[in-house]
Amino acid sequence: MTIKELKNQHLLLFEAVSGSHAYGLQHKDSDVDLRGVFVMPKAQFYGLTPIEQVSDELNDEVYYELKKFVDMLVKNKPNFLEMLASPADCIRYKHPLFDLLKLDDFLSKQAKNTFAGYALSQIKKARGLNKKIVNPMAERRKSVLEFCYVQHGQGSMPLLKFLAENNFKQADCGLVNVAHMKGIFALFHNPTLAYQGIIRGKKSNDICLSSIPKKEKPIGVLYFNKDGYSLYCKEHTQYWEWVNKRNQARYESTMNHGKNYDAKNMMHTFRLLHNAEEIARTGTFQVRRTHDKAFLWQVRMGEFQYDDLVKIAADKILEINELFESCDLREIPDLEKVNELLLEIREGFYLKLRIH
Repeated sequence: MTIKELKNQHLLLFEAVSGSHAYGLQHKDSDVDLRGVFVMPKAQFYGLTPIEQVSDELNDEVYYELKKFVDMLVKNKPNFLEMLASPADCIRYKHPLFDLLKLDDFLSKQAKNTFAGYALSQIKKARGLNKKIVNPMAERRKSVLEFCYVQHGQGSMPLLKFLAENNFKQADCGLVNVAHMKGIFALFHNPTLAYQGIIRGKKSNDICLSSIPKKEKPIGVLYFNKDGYSLYCKEHTQYWEWVNKRNQARYESTMNHGKNYDAKNMMHTFRLLHNAEEIARTGTFQVRRTHDKAFLWQVRMGEFQYDDLVKIAADKILEINELFESCDLREIPDLEKVNELLLEIREGFYLKLRIH
């Protein structure tokens, strides 16, 4: 089913502008995102082809089936509670039955984890981004050889340096396991013997062993930091996946303000933290930001240092935890009441469709 079909069949319950425009934090280049709620046709609801959501290709317009929408409200998922609390000037369509869903019936202490907990995950994500920006990785992946070391005096020497100083080729070397010593190998060198080399090729992900004649004497001991190499490969893959998938405009904005964090991401992190505080203090929250808009814009414009924002967020999370401990919110919504509301809306909607 397409969005056009939803509307042509009069299946919509609700439609509103969401995101930055709803928060009052948009700028001239902000996209207009639409979110909505629909009721699945009765035949599909009772049949084998349920539909949870319908969206366009870019997910700029997303519509959720009534049951999924209510499920997410019960779990206090921020995006869904925000839809229910949409500012009046953002609402494009609202069926009278949608008014049966009240914010008070859904807000609970779960919001501590869904709002503040999600914000905390975004801070961790920001730390990861900060690490990527501050520590860029070369596109060329390092070789296994760069994680190998040779015993030298009372210390060690990088294998590549050892080979260069002795004018050895890694292909003329052979390795043999040293019993009971993980990652430690006896190192041999003889260009006249058919050793396997330390690695088989430039793209090798491990060292290789050779069959060594008993008369041969080792020239040293080699250590391969396999765990370090594995961690490096994982981080290298993640870094270049991030480079290839990142939003270039947002990345350039991040680099331009020079604070090494995604300012838009951090702005929404604090918006969620402020929402969580409002829920604990008042039992409700405002989607449209007013009293904290100036602060959020300062964050968006990169006017703070990254470490200062992390400290402010950490202190705010501690405060939110204390507020939720003492607030009067229920632990979870009244599921029996929510179930009755869901049934009333669905039956009322199907009855209206049949009348028309």
